[in-house]
Amino acid sequence: MSAKTAESSVRLAAETWESLFRAQVAVMRRLQAGPAFKSLAINEYDVLFTLSRCPSGWLRLNELNDHVLLSQSSLSRLVERLGKRGLVDRMPAPDDGRGIRIQLTEAGWELQKQIGREHVRDIAALVSPALTAEEQQELRRLTEKLRASVAAR
Repeated sequence: MSAKTAESSVRLAAETWESLFRAQVAVMRRLQAGPAFKSLAINEYDVLFTLSRCPSGWLRLNELNDHVLLSQSSLSRLVERLGKRGLVDRMPAPDDGRGIRIQLTEAGWELQKQIGREHVRDIAALVSPALTAEEQQELRRLTEKLRASVAAR
């Protein structure tokens, strides 16, 4: 590969990332401003959503941290606030006295479902006019491929 080709490849990767990132920021800002997130911040919803997808019904705090875009300390404070609101239960991990596991309460499940239904409609209202069904499938395929490649490194 020539130096010019390598430079072009690097530039294309940077421009692609920039485009993906800017699109994500634009969509997230619009979603955050929508009616679905008047009672709960989007990062709080992310925690509820992640817990709702957990097959065992609970996750350790450090496992939850692997799935959300927050630092460990920010996540700990957020989970504490959600606990005070009665949306999650925190309990010591049975096999590790220092570990904490988290699960949704009934109120947390209900709020996640309520917001989730509205959130999905808001997503569809933004994405569907911009991309055909085939384009959406291709975008999903590409982003999953990118994510898998990053995870494999």
